[in-house]
Amino acid sequence: MLVPKKVKYRKWHVMRKNPSKMGFETRGTTLSFGSFGLKATTAHRIRSEQIESARKVISREVGKNGKVWIRIFPDMPYTQKPAEVKLGKGKGDLQGYCAPVKPGRVLFEVDGIDEKVAREALRKGGTKLPVKSIIISREIA
Repeated sequence: MLVPKKVKYRKWHVMRKNPSKMGFETRGTTLSFGSFGLKATTAHRIRSEQIESARKVISREVGKNGKVWIRIFPDMPYTQKPAEVKLGKGKGDLQGYCAPVKPGRVLFEVDGIDEKVAREALRKGGTKLPVKSIIISREIA
C-alpha cells in the first residue's frame, strides 16, 4: 500500500466535506505517460487501500506487455474514533492515508497494449474506486 515515508504533521485539519464546492483540478488533467487513462469526474477522497485494489486489477488485466502509472499519491492522513465512544476526548487515532481527488484528475495511465484491453482494464479498475470516472485516450495527430 502507498504511504508517505515521513509526514510533518501526524493529524490534519478536517477539510471541506461538500464535494461540489471543491472545484475542479488544474494540475494532472492530461495524459503524460501512457496512451490511455482513467480520469475522475467527481470529487472524493481515495484511500490507499482503494488505490492498491484498483492497481492490482489493472495490472492483472494489462499483463507483462503493458505498463501502468499511478498518478495520485495518498499523503493526507485520516483519523477515526473507535466504535461506541462518547463525544469529546480529542481527535481519533490515525487510520491511514488518502488522496483528495477533484474532478478532472487523471488517476491511472496505461500503455503498451491495444485499445480494447486498455479500456477493459481501466473500466475494471474504476469500479474499485469511490469516484465516477471516464476513460480518455491520447490524441493522435
